[in-house]
Amino acid sequence: MRFQDKVVIVTGAAGGIGGAISARFASEGAKVVLTDMNAEGAAATAAQISAEGGNARAFASDISNAQGCRAIVEDVMATEGRIDVLCNNAGINRRGNLLSLTPEDWRLSFAVNIDAMFHLCQAALPHMIEAGGGAIVNTASQWGLYPAPNHIAYNVTKAAVASFTQNLARDYAPSKIRVNAVCPGEIHTPMLEAGVKRSGRTIADLDKLVPFGRIGKPKEVAALVAFLASDEAAFMCGSLVEITGAQAVA
Repeated sequence: MRFQDKVVIVTGAAGGIGGAISARFASEGAKVVLTDMNAEGAAATAAQISAEGGNARAFASDISNAQGCRAIVEDVMATEGRIDVLCNNAGINRRGNLLSLTPEDWRLSFAVNIDAMFHLCQAALPHMIEAGGGAIVNTASQWGLYPAPNHIAYNVTKAAVASFTQNLARDYAPSKIRVNAVCPGEIHTPMLEAGVKRSGRTIADLDKLVPFGRIGKPKEVAALVAFLASDEAAFMCGSLVEITGAQAVA
């Protein structure tokens, strides 16, 4: 129960990694606010967590704009009065090389994957500083560190997440705000399944590419996120932690 009565915000929480992160925090005593523009998905995930004894509620918001980000923080402060952990997990993947992308693909990738992080942190940080500290865990990607072919928008925005994480950590460590990022490789999520279906490959094909013998599970990323947000990681600040099963970028 490392997060007993602590308040945690998780973005992109309707399912996949975000849903697993939310469930993990709730299982350790946190009050979890699940945010996603998919209102039904977020509500369903929150209901499942609550049915299992966790404290969770959904708040639907479009974080591709600044107003949607601020609304989340304003709601949590009005209802809970504090923010202990912010998990910037939401992300989209517009696949393709530069010439295959539209300006909208590029703009939306930045709006969701990095601009939302700016707006959410800018809104939440003053409350964390006033409270004497807090933890921010961002979801970057292995591909943000080692670019994969034909994913330029995703790779570049996730590289920006990595840099944002390190810059924010160095600026606010004196205020006892710990900022870290997880950098997952291939994780079995709905986003990955959509890409696999489009490519004509199978999950079994991806498993063969991983030295550990299989791709990762959302709950494994969630466990790492919970560790980074916990007091057990008290001296970790500005870290980019890969979780890949020893797989090199495909």
